[in-house]
Amino acid sequence: MGGLGDRGEGSPAVIPFSDGCGVVAAIGAGVSNVAVGDRVSTVHSPDWVSGPPTPEKGAVELGGPEAPGAGRELALLPEGAVIRAPEYLSDDEVATLACASLTAWRALFYDAHLRPGDTVVLQGTGGVSIFGLQFAVAAGLRTIVTSSSDDKLERARALGADVLINYVQTPKWGRAVREATGGRGADFILEVGGAGTLDQSFKAIRMGGHIAIVGAVATLAEPAQIAPHTFLRTAARVQGLVVGSREMFEQQLRAMTQSQIHPVVDRVFSWHDLRGALDFFDSGSHFGKVVIRFD
Repeated sequence: MGGLGDRGEGSPAVIPFSDGCGVVAAIGAGVSNVAVGDRVSTVHSPDWVSGPPTPEKGAVELGGPEAPGAGRELALLPEGAVIRAPEYLSDDEVATLACASLTAWRALFYDAHLRPGDTVVLQGTGGVSIFGLQFAVAAGLRTIVTSSSDDKLERARALGADVLINYVQTPKWGRAVREATGGRGADFILEVGGAGTLDQSFKAIRMGGHIAIVGAVATLAEPAQIAPHTFLRTAARVQGLVVGSREMFEQQLRAMTQSQIHPVVDRVFSWHDLRGALDFFDSGSHFGKVVIRFD
């Protein structure tokens, strides 16, 4: 599931989820990107076709107030909101693609411009980070994964992670990253913790490295305080990002097909157990993605 956020009490009701897999049942006049019978993935930002982000391109997000999401059995969508799915993937795997995978892909290869042999840190083992791990391994990057669970770290090792750090046992994991890189620091950090982890990310990043902020799941008792001299000392680039364009998505899917990368699906729930799926997701115990299936 993707595109599911806390909209707060009093927010307008929405049909949730940006991620979805379906089959085209009918098309309107002039539609050329898909045909009846095609299996498709949803597209998170239907108006962002190519180029850098702008407020206009990101104004409509599937699963938000402006555009009902994939949490329905039958959907009427604009042509730009779907894309043909790779044939080698299962329906459950396709249903994971629209948000997390594209966020990781853009962060690694469009914004950070990483090269084979560079060292990347993937925080946690949620959807974005696990896709990031899979993409990084396929691209020949050296990978460091952090998690609070040794079991999850071992699962990350099986996917190709080079260095594993349990941040409960090693709360100053920035120092551990430095040690693992011979004192140089990581070239790239996929930052999902936000205020609760950003300080350690600055300690782990090399001078001139890239920190991609894609989430804020870790919390602090007080707001994070990042002194200006921290930026001066590291000369690191810190960039927030949300998903990417259709052009990026198309290139990502081609790369996945070439490398035969299969999304990691932790659990599949029936739509009739939606509450159970949401509770499992909220618990943070998942590894990779959670899928809801209409059956």
